Amino acid sequence: MTGEPVAAIALRTLAVSGAALALAVAIGVPAGLALGHRRFPGRRLLVATVNAGMGLPPVVVGLLVALLLWRSGPFGALGWMYTTQAMVLAQVAIALPLVVGITLAAVGALAEDFHLQLRALGLRGPRAAWLLVRETRHGLLAAVIAALGGILSEVGAVTMVGGNLEGETRVLTSGILMYTQMGRFGEALALAAVLLGLTFVLAGALTAVQQARRR
Repeated sequence: MTGEPVAAIALRTLAVSGAALALAVAIGVPAGLALGHRRFPGRRLLVATVNAGMGLPPVVVGLLVALLLWRSGPFGALGWMYTTQAMVLAQVAIALPLVVGITLAAVGALAEDFHLQLRALGLRGPRAAWLLVRETRHGLLAAVIAALGGILSEVGAVTMVGGNLEGETRVLTSGILMYTQMGRFGEALALAAVLLGLTFVLAGALTAVQQARRR
């Protein structure tokens, strides 16, 4: 294959998606636990926003991030447009609603007695959060799998804010799109095979952890 090696594109894909997933989980799990366990003014609006975000088209996310990072945008001074940082930011925006929404659903599926017991025992802060994580761990793994699938398969946003620059911001999905448009289907299929392999391996690993914990 001419151009950038497949291995380099695959490693960049893993680096960008891994960073985005870690940030989305670090922010989204605590947010989902809080939304699911607590009642406060404005909660319904936040939940509705999360639900809307779960169905937001990735290309719209890319447009919004591009407007923020463009030279004339509010964060244009950062110089992130057409960089991997912009790609990570776009993927976090895609994955975050999925993580929050599925975590929220997992907490909501708990028996009402569980929440009452936490309140009766006066458990708050880290201890209450740990118990919630333990009880919803299968749902949290589902959130991670869904978020990973969403960002690994996404092409519109990363192409829009990353520019698909060879050796810098090209990832598997944007490479597949480029080679397909050029009629170079052999190269596109090679990248597609790597993407499918990564998806199955990572999803399989997370599923194995989920089933092991269930047993």
